[in-house]
Amino acid sequence: MRGDERVQDGMFSYVSLEQRVPQDHPLRAVRKLTDTVLRTLSPEFDALYADSGRPSIAPEYILRALLLLQVFYSVRSERLLVEQIDYNLLFRWFVGLGMDDAVWNHAVFSKNRDRLLTSDVAQRFFAEVNKQAKRFMSDEHFTVDGTLIQAWASQKSFRSKDGSDDVDGTDFRGQSRSNKTHESTTDADARLYKKSYGKESKLSYLGHALAENRNGLIAAAMVTHADGYAERDADC
Repeated sequence: MRGDERVQDGMFSYVSLEQRVPQDHPLRAVRKLTDTVLRTLSPEFDALYADSGRPSIAPEYILRALLLLQVFYSVRSERLLVEQIDYNLLFRWFVGLGMDDAVWNHAVFSKNRDRLLTSDVAQRFFAEVNKQAKRFMSDEHFTVDGTLIQAWASQKSFRSKDGSDDVDGTDFRGQSRSNKTHESTTDADARLYKKSYGKESKLSYLGHALAENRNGLIAAAMVTHADGYAERDADC
């Protein structure tokens, strides 16, 4: 017997977010581990915020979303990440929001990035996660590798340091451009670089990862300027 299509007009749900997430879902183990780590960082969070004023978005929410969800699911922007948290029940559960809790504006990430990600808190977070994962890692089987990370800056922003190029910076054909004489006006730390012969040079950084081979776990990571010595310096 064919069932009837029903209008989605239910006002209340009697199934909690906890019940909707399968018991064997991989994010359950990740959430358990990160909750342990975030509890140890609570004193550091207290030191980053004032004792009075309007309550902030909980830093635990921001770190779970920005450091974990966005990376795990390759969400291409913070605006889209907030949109996903709003209607994706799995994302809501992982971040820690209730079914009816309002989602913050994407600008919250921008305002808190300097506070959380460029401070010692982000390093402590990864160090504590690494400590939790030590029992799964071998001390003898490691690989160090590097990858090119394209900077969020256009080629047109790579202008002469002395201002001798065109006013609008768009006509650079036939010009000799190097990191010694030029720099990006939007990202001064980016370097013009390429790893493979014949490839186009792009404004980039170099990412370096120390991976444990048996389980594929990242034991350490860092980002450096893109130059011919970065990988050797990172290995040291």
